[in-house]
This record gives sequence, C-alpha cells and structure tokens, in this order.
Amino acid sequence: MSDFLAAEDRALLERHGLATFDALWAKQLDAVDEPNTSRGGWSSVFRLELDGHGYYLKRQSNYLTRSLHRPFGEPSFSREFRNISRYRKLGIPALQAAFYGERKVGGEHRAMLLTRALDGWNDLDSLLDEWPQLSDAQHGAILLACGKLARHLHSVGQVHGCFYPKHIFLQATGDGYAAQLIDLEKTRPLLFGWRDRVKDLEPLLRRARPWSDAQVRQLLAAYLDQPEDSALVATWYQRLSARRSHKENR
Repeated sequence: MSDFLAAEDRALLERHGLATFDALWAKQLDAVDEPNTSRGGWSSVFRLELDGHGYYLKRQSNYLTRSLHRPFGEPSFSREFRNISRYRKLGIPALQAAFYGERKVGGEHRAMLLTRALDGWNDLDSLLDEWPQLSDAQHGAILLACGKLARHLHSVGQVHGCFYPKHIFLQATGDGYAAQLIDLEKTRPLLFGWRDRVKDLEPLLRRARPWSDAQVRQLLAAYLDQPEDSALVATWYQRLSARRSHKENR
C-alpha cells in the first residue's frame, strides 16, 4: 500500500523534512515508555513536537497480528490505521492519523503511524480520579457525552472492543463536554445485536467505580435516548449488572 499523509498535516511535516517514511523512521526521539517486545518484534511510542503542534509517532518492527483474513500476519498499526480511517468515514469522534506507512527491509516488516496528540483533552480515567471534586453539572455533562459517544459508535455498527475510561477522551466546551475515542486496534463490526453492545459497554461501567447507580442510569438514558425512569433503561441496567457480576465472580 502507498503511504498515507493527511492533507491537513502535509505542509507542517514538509517544512520540517518529515513528510516521508524514511525521515520519520530516522528521527531521533525519546520514547514515551518502554518498548513492547511481544509478538516476536517490538513496538514503541514517541512524542513529537512541531511548531506548537503535538503528535505521537508509533514505530514497530515485526510486530504482527494474525486473523482469519490475514493468517500470515500484518502490523498491528495497519489494523489500527484502517480503523481510524473507518471511524473518520463513519463520523465517529476519534483520534486522527497524520501519516501511515509500511516497509519490508530484508526480513524486517516495519510499520509507522503518526497521530495528532489530544492536547487539551483529558481521559475519563483522570476525571474519575477527580469525581468527588466535580460538580453535579459536570457529572451530568460527562455522563451525557459518554452515553452519546457509545450510542453513535453502536448506531453505525461498530464495537470498540476496549471501551475503557482510559480510551475515552473529553474536553469541556461552552455547554458540556465533547468526547472521542483512542486505541482502535480491536474495533470490529457489531454483529450480535444487544449482546455485542452489552459486552462493549460493561467494561466501562466496571472500571468507573465512582459512578453511583443513579449515574449509571444517567449514562444509559443518554445511550438509549430514553428517560432515566424508562423500562428500557431498567432492562439495560439489569443486563449490564448481570454481566458485571459474572465477570467479577469468575
């Protein structure tokens, strides 16, 4: 496949001589964390700053994932880039790619993904840490934003696969919060109706421990676009509670 270079980022990357695979691969940067060395290769993430614009540059070598459609494997970034592109096409708010490319060098399969940093956004995990200090209005706005994000995701036939607080990013706006998703590698089509939807939502509720039962119902009301005291919200609350109990008692 040919390299992808987003039109919005082309001029900035070209100005810094970083608009090609080889230039980005060779750029000396400090890793954000320790490389992942599973799957027989390595994968690492770097922070890149260009004229006040933040990016995350992800490089990997022989870090392959296998599936029925690709039994011989493909870089995990390839799947993630495909999903980023799908989300953009479907209008699902999510991180955006600036560059993607792959190279085979001898016996090495390299892949590289450059995404725009979500500077000015906070992951839901950090907001949950501050939950007791936030106002009721902030609680309601965050729950509404998360519920609407999940509704949009599932309404266009997608399952995130890792719908965790650390993968939901929020930003305060004039009248509430905007929300978007990161870490799209495990996204897949929604195939099994409400069962897929429950399976996708339950990990969020299990990890959002500061949320009261009433707040979970607020989120479900936003997700289902129903009143909080509706029978449908009650049914979904029971379904999610049953799955949570099953997961916690295994």
